Amino acid sequence: MPGSRITALGHHQPARVLTNTDLERMVDTSDEWIRRRTGIAQRHIADGSVADLATEAAAKALASAGLEPGDIGMVTVATCSAIDRCPSIAAQVAGRLGITSPVCFDLNNGCAGFCTALATADHAVRAGAAQHALVIGAEKMSDITDWTDRSTCVLLGDGAGAAILSADDAAAVGPVVWGSDPARRHLVRLVDEWQPSFAQDGQSVFRWATQELPAVAAEACRRAGIATTDLAGVVTHQANLRIIEALTDRLELRDDVVIGRDVVDSGNTSAASVPLALSKMVSRGELPSGEPVLLFAFGGGLSWAGQVVTCP
Repeated sequence: MPGSRITALGHHQPARVLTNTDLERMVDTSDEWIRRRTGIAQRHIADGSVADLATEAAAKALASAGLEPGDIGMVTVATCSAIDRCPSIAAQVAGRLGITSPVCFDLNNGCAGFCTALATADHAVRAGAAQHALVIGAEKMSDITDWTDRSTCVLLGDGAGAAILSADDAAAVGPVVWGSDPARRHLVRLVDEWQPSFAQDGQSVFRWATQELPAVAAEACRRAGIATTDLAGVVTHQANLRIIEALTDRLELRDDVVIGRDVVDSGNTSAASVPLALSKMVSRGELPSGEPVLLFAFGGGLSWAGQVVTCP
């Protein structure tokens, strides 16, 4: 059975930037409070749709891979903020890019969505169901933000990241570690069926992510046959800078490991955060090609998913 490899990445963020200073004029908050509690300095806000964001990122990944649209056999979009139910965002992206006859589906696993979708595509490629898969994380969190809630509106932003996954003799995408704790599903949620808005129990989520998830992230490395000290980079879900730093501090990483901190400039973009951060880090040359990078996402459900990949 062949393996799979990430061969190209792409990302897109809207031009409009909402700073902490802007938020000071909207709710009772301050730049100092937001930075101290979350590490976030700004976030991007989209005028278009989730499909618009996903298509922009996907087009860049496709161009970077040097593939034709007809080469893509699978398109999957991880999102929890899309309003459209049918056609799927994946089908809309495929139609806009001229991808013919792919299997298309959206996947909602909250903030863990991209790593879940990447593992699903990896399994399909390994089984021979597709030679090349387009895996996208895209969110318009501004659509589901309660802009009167100062505890959550400071967190969220819009954006998209995409990866081309291709069959390869080597297994450059490691075994996934994934799961959930449905008994605590209420801790992160979108409430109200017709006009949903993001809500969470922030302190409980912080304790869960920093105390219980480091061992799960380390398990992804073990399944890939490496130690955490072998990692060249770590890209976690960009939920909160305090969570990222507390989680990675417990992984016994090398001093020179590169850790994704895109949350500072992008806020929490849910399922888009891992591919968005990864693509930006690769495009800036911060991650060495051919080296192992841990991708690890977590959030609503409570769900988690992660794997070690070879950096393209």
